[in-house]
Amino acid sequence: MKIKNIIFVVIFSSLIFGQSAEKSGLAFLKIGYGARNIALGDVGFVIADGATAGFYNPALLQINSYQASFTHSSYMQDVKSEMFGASFTLFNLPFAAGINTTSVSNIEIRTRPGEAEGTFNAHYFYGSLSTAFCLIENLKVGVTGKYLFENFYSDQATGWGLDLGLLYKTSIENLNIAVAMNNLGTMNELRNEKTVLPTSAALGLSYNTTLGESFLLTAAAGYKRFLKAESNHIHSGLEVVYDNTIAARVGYLSGFETKDFSYGVGLNWGSFNFDYAFVPNDYGLGNSSYLTIICTF
Repeated sequence: MKIKNIIFVVIFSSLIFGQSAEKSGLAFLKIGYGARNIALGDVGFVIADGATAGFYNPALLQINSYQASFTHSSYMQDVKSEMFGASFTLFNLPFAAGINTTSVSNIEIRTRPGEAEGTFNAHYFYGSLSTAFCLIENLKVGVTGKYLFENFYSDQATGWGLDLGLLYKTSIENLNIAVAMNNLGTMNELRNEKTVLPTSAALGLSYNTTLGESFLLTAAAGYKRFLKAESNHIHSGLEVVYDNTIAARVGYLSGFETKDFSYGVGLNWGSFNFDYAFVPNDYGLGNSSYLTIICTF
């Protein structure tokens, strides 16, 4: 095997397939949703909107237009992820539904040195439903329920997950504080043991303001901790939108060995939004690209 392939197998066998030194699996739940959020340092737990809010922080859901979104992610080597989402209003409450399917193809089967004896694909899936409501004035609470599925080689397991979120609109106009707890829950046994979910807690704030008549500036920053892994990360992002049409974005993440900066652009064309994000990765793992198409009704 080439050095690049060795690194790939070591990292993803520990981070994506089942348990690891981080004491959790199902790492596909860590892959962000929505190119805008990714470009802004994956700080979606405080700035996500529409269908993507159901993935990061359901308290961010708003009662507004119906929205459908699709995100394609090419995430390191042969890891592919597709996400479908929709946000809508029901019973005068905001709702979001989401579907994620992630696959890793051509994983080599090796029981002895030499040529691979074959290959197989790994598949991961979740379906989610989110809603939010006002608890008191300026304070919203949200909840997301998830159905989880993993298939690795000949083994399968299912489970459930729960996300909780809070959004507080401060007395300072356009300054918001958000809190999110993601991936509480459990899985059935995958052969001999249960995969532990990558539970995380996040706290962040966002602020937006106009610059002149044509520019809108959004800044966001936050802190996230993966509880099982005991790893800490700082997320931050800056977005400038011109004439509500063209957006330029940059983000930064700390605490990851393979990535730090992220970049992106966006285009608003009538009822459609097109967003792209690019995240360089170190150690020869290749770069990650995200494309999101959003249709607002």
